[in-house]
Amino acid sequence: MSAATKKRYITNKVGSEFYELVDEDIIAQVRQSRGNNLHEVLDQNGDSYVVSMPTKFRKSVWLRRDQFVVVRPITEGDKVKGEIEYILDQDNVLYIRELGKWPTCFEENALKMTREAKRGQTSDKMIDDDMLPPSESEEEDESEGEETYDEDDVDDEEEEEFDTYNPNRMQAPSK
Repeated sequence: MSAATKKRYITNKVGSEFYELVDEDIIAQVRQSRGNNLHEVLDQNGDSYVVSMPTKFRKSVWLRRDQFVVVRPITEGDKVKGEIEYILDQDNVLYIRELGKWPTCFEENALKMTREAKRGQTSDKMIDDDMLPPSESEEEDESEGEETYDEDDVDDEEEEEFDTYNPNRMQAPSK
């Protein structure tokens, strides 16, 4: 597999799949980049430590501060305590939250990602009003304001002729 194909594959995988958490996975928030593919994270237990980014993500996916990642702990090493298993985007965060596996310490950040928070609304409706088709009462109200046209009015408009003068054109032959 060429480098470009690998990059495209990883980018599509991160952007399109929902991640299923495994028992030893830890959800963490990226605090800062330490350089050399090392990142400092704050995990769901409140511990702060350094994790490494695996080679499959390097040069194809970039991390931002306060972004969420799934970390798999590693036993060897003194400074590096884990490896990034998956980079969570907004859809994955909301999906894990719906499953009930989202840590309570990051709940406030997950609430900011919901549709209601972005719109500044708080509602318990399953479907937003703007996603529903218009009701019949709204259609009746709109139709009352419209004018109705008779066929006789249309025929009268067609019979009218206008004499216009255009100096750039030759005179039309008379009938």
